[in-house]
Amino acid sequence: MPNAKTPIVAHVNLLWCAHQRVGGSEEYLIRQLAGLQHALSEHDEPEISCTVHLGRRLAAERRELDSFAQVVSRCDVDRQATRVAIEHTALARATRAADLVHHGGGTLPIVRSSTPTVLTIHDLQYLRFPQYFSSSRRRYLQAMMPRSARVATTITTPTAHVADDVARSFSVDREKIVVVPHGVPTLTADLAEVQHQREVLGNGQPLIVYPAITHPHKGHLRLIAAMQRLRDAKLVLIGGVGSAEDDVLNAIAASPRPEQVIRMGRVSDEMRNALIAAADVVAIPSEEEGFGAPVIEAMALGTPVVCSDIGALREVAGNAAILVGREPEHIADGISHALESRDALVSAASARVRNFTLQASGSALRSAYIRTVETA
Repeated sequence: MPNAKTPIVAHVNLLWCAHQRVGGSEEYLIRQLAGLQHALSEHDEPEISCTVHLGRRLAAERRELDSFAQVVSRCDVDRQATRVAIEHTALARATRAADLVHHGGGTLPIVRSSTPTVLTIHDLQYLRFPQYFSSSRRRYLQAMMPRSARVATTITTPTAHVADDVARSFSVDREKIVVVPHGVPTLTADLAEVQHQREVLGNGQPLIVYPAITHPHKGHLRLIAAMQRLRDAKLVLIGGVGSAEDDVLNAIAASPRPEQVIRMGRVSDEMRNALIAAADVVAIPSEEEGFGAPVIEAMALGTPVVCSDIGALREVAGNAAILVGREPEHIADGISHALESRDALVSAASARVRNFTLQASGSALRSAYIRTVETA
């Protein structure tokens, strides 16, 4: 067991993180590591040196990682078979002498050294909604996640909801699970662009925005159906193309007023902030989330939130959002309620976001690293 002055050598496995293909997991880990840099600058002991292992595309696109030592794979690790092979060979060799290895993608390599491990599990969606996963992906997770959770030295999760789920589902001691909340940086939006989007998209009507990749569990179809009850509102869908994209486009085309719903797709971070700030409500009708960062992002930009009444979102939103059931009429009623309660929701949200800073996330991760080394 190292003493307080012994430096900790940590390696972080981000080889699994295919840029713009793993959804909120990418933002969670990248922002968490950015917060770790803040935490390390504020604490002299123990010193923690951190090396990140990642693919070429992620290294090129996510400049927040530039301050870390990097090992960039020359192989195409966006392909699962290649990534798994690299984890069992090059990554295993490079991390043999480390004090800990942090695997951020929910699984541990089968073949690895005895180095203590931190395992991040974002959610257990594959257990709750197996129909949304390919048979090969489902079999891989069923084989790998339970054993990974049981052998990891420390598990980190974004919410207590996921921590409890992991402990119960995998028969893991809850005491070895550490909640490391999502950290949201200071968000700003160009006021001129905000006003422009309100005029162009809303045109005097209430503007609803949903920022999410079009995966089935995100609930786009229920939100589109809910708009039939909000005849004087506009809905803007932003986010990448997921496996339910065709279903979403077909639902828009088949709706009584297809012009009421605008599918913008992926936009820049600056435009995303402007659209969220321009919205009268951000609606998040997901069936399952490990955290739900758009809840806090919308609150940080001063926009009321309506979200599903499910474990993680309930935990994150607290009393600062309108929680709704799954049915379209419940979503529509929640949006109407949020439009009427804007001032109260914005006031509650301004206090809520203080719990989810980069510094809070990074400090929790730093504590998890120290605990892992001390208890190994």
